[in-house]
Amino acid sequence: MTRVAIAAPNEQAAAAAQAIVEAGGNAVDAAIAASVVAMVNEVGIVSLSSGGFVTMLSAEHHDAVTIDGWMDMPGREPHENDSTGTWDIWTEYGGGVDVTIGPGSVATHGAIAALGQAHERAGQLPWSELFAPAIEAARRGIQLGAASRFYLDYVHDSIFGWDEASRAAVHDADGRVTLDRIHLAGLAETLERIAANGPAEMHTGETARAIARDVQNRGGLLSLVDLSAYQPVVRPALPIDVGDWALGTNPPPAVGGAVVAAMISLMGDHGLDDPAHIISVQRKVLAQRLDVFDHSDDLERDVAEFLALVKEKDLAMLESGSTAHVSAVDELGNACSVTISSGYGSGMIARDTGIWLNNCLGEQELNPLGLHGAPPGTRLLSNMAPTVGRRNDGATLAIGSPGADRITTAVSQVLAGLINDDLTLQAAVDHPRIHVHRANRADEVIKRETDLTMYYGGVGAVMLHPDGQLEAAADPRREGAVRVVAQGAR
Repeated sequence: MTRVAIAAPNEQAAAAAQAIVEAGGNAVDAAIAASVVAMVNEVGIVSLSSGGFVTMLSAEHHDAVTIDGWMDMPGREPHENDSTGTWDIWTEYGGGVDVTIGPGSVATHGAIAALGQAHERAGQLPWSELFAPAIEAARRGIQLGAASRFYLDYVHDSIFGWDEASRAAVHDADGRVTLDRIHLAGLAETLERIAANGPAEMHTGETARAIARDVQNRGGLLSLVDLSAYQPVVRPALPIDVGDWALGTNPPPAVGGAVVAAMISLMGDHGLDDPAHIISVQRKVLAQRLDVFDHSDDLERDVAEFLALVKEKDLAMLESGSTAHVSAVDELGNACSVTISSGYGSGMIARDTGIWLNNCLGEQELNPLGLHGAPPGTRLLSNMAPTVGRRNDGATLAIGSPGADRITTAVSQVLAGLINDDLTLQAAVDHPRIHVHRANRADEVIKRETDLTMYYGGVGAVMLHPDGQLEAAADPRREGAVRVVAQGAR
């Protein structure tokens, strides 16, 4: 019986992965099941209206691939007013951020489509079986976890309080964040339709029609034309060679993988006991992100030029968003890394679906062209960096993190601890982190972690060791949970 290691964002998601493996599922099946449960119970953080990326490495092949299921710009149907159905709020969450919410902030989702593509390539159990734990969770009701409660304490009113159904779901009678289980009318039925009809349900089915109809009725851009035109894209993962490791991470048009590749390369032989070097590397790379990548009209070109400078260690030339993650690896050497996000949330529940909709058009730091400035069908920017890798002795890794712009700094520091400092996986995840916020700007802040907080990410990592042992590490900064379980062990 093949054993599988899983790192998931919460205990219920890890239990779902365990149940799927015990029923005969593989690492990809486990990652899908855990991800879908997270879309149900990580309230305010991710939902079925998410985008995401899946990076996969098979035991038979050396080259990793990334399935791009990230958000598209909607607006294929003619619309009269680009600014309708949106408004701005400011929240202290994450150190303070301006966010655009409302129906006009909803982008074209793609996470379920990406998971479907992953299942088609490497899944083992039937697609419908992978949804059983999420359907059960939706029917039983959702108990808010610490991560959801932490986020909602900031935005329960400003983001999740304007829509009647949303407000009723997350608040008690006194207007405080509820302590009771949340029951979302229609969510279990929506999950059953996706289980029965496949990923197409989110793009051409009854669910897609209900989402598009409600968004447009309330002044948003997203239409059924946008949803039906959406396609996940499979790309070769961005390769990173570090020491004895050959890693693969999220390629352009996302920027997260390029940032991780640059950071871990520029770390050289330095470990986590050299904070000055970590700060120097982050300044150079994150400034490049702010100055160039966020305004690029050709990310593949700009990333290639940037990584060429990194490879030559030409440092002088370099001076000038809410997520959930699941990692899985099995003892055969198959690895799967999934990161998903619905942004800060638009605040609206699409009628007749039970789905909280994303606000990814309103993540102002990821939309340098403005709220509706990109052409319809354009992939939005993303910090996500789901990563897999194999060492020359056969050790296999899957790693990633939530945490908006802290995703890249969290993943790169854990990799540095694992590769350069030879720390155990858990010790590398636990190690205090540094994050340079607004690098090389007048308002730059160097944030050094003293107490473990979810601000610095929530890395989930799993590893197959050369002797066949499996290791899974959850981040104490969030409610991460792990499992190592054998197929058919039920």
